[in-house]
Amino acid sequence: MKKSSFALRTVVRAASAAALTVALLPTIAQAQNIAIVNGKGVPTARFDSFMTQVTKQGNQPRTAELERQVKDELVLREIFVQEAEKRGLQKNSEYRTQMEIARQSLLIRELFNEYQKKNPVTDAEIKAEYDKVKSGAGEKEYHAKHILVEKEDEAKALIAELKGGAKFDELAKKASKDPGSAQNGGDLDWAAPANYVPEFSQAMVKLEKGKYTETAVKSQFGYHIILLDDVREAQFPPLEEVKAQLEQRLAQQKMGKYREELRSKAKTDYKFTGQ
Repeated sequence: MKKSSFALRTVVRAASAAALTVALLPTIAQAQNIAIVNGKGVPTARFDSFMTQVTKQGNQPRTAELERQVKDELVLREIFVQEAEKRGLQKNSEYRTQMEIARQSLLIRELFNEYQKKNPVTDAEIKAEYDKVKSGAGEKEYHAKHILVEKEDEAKALIAELKGGAKFDELAKKASKDPGSAQNGGDLDWAAPANYVPEFSQAMVKLEKGKYTETAVKSQFGYHIILLDDVREAQFPPLEEVKAQLEQRLAQQKMGKYREELRSKAKTDYKFTGQ
């Protein structure tokens, strides 16, 4: 009698548990999927990943409307994918090739993401780069103007006009071939000598304020007539102002070295079938 009662209770409990599981299945499915398309779920994880990409790449806030649009998009994708698979397009050789390329791209992205996480740019590295750039900028900045022409004879003729009283700005607007400065009267703004080609900077730093080169300066771009407007102590931005740019530059340099390191270690034998 006791054994029968125990057995009966066990069966009842098992049946109740089974019934509860069946009752909860829709809830579980909803928790795991954002929608069911022809009996197949659209995973919540896929939705979360897609939302992250959309908000990050598009710099958009996560709103209820955006979530609705993303859900609609994912459902449409699932409908189209199911139709494509029904037609057997996944067996197509071009599809398999593109899938392999996509697989490689994703793995490469994960490889580089992992490297960056394990090899972050440190504050000490940023400070060292800042000091390096600052020291290379020099102690002085020069505010110069120039007129650029193709031929030396043109430059000589313009210098003659300057000596005759012509205004530098007006000649630059009329004759200079430099599209970046001609319309501003040849104004190159403040810059360190290192910003220019050697021939230009060497001639510029020898000038006195308000003077121009009475002999044309030849460079790879043509012939320059240079006017030195002013000189000042170098104005270098504080570290915090350029920290983000320096961090990005150093991260790119690290990544470049890592890529070259992997490439140098690999044994590669190129084989081409075409000409």
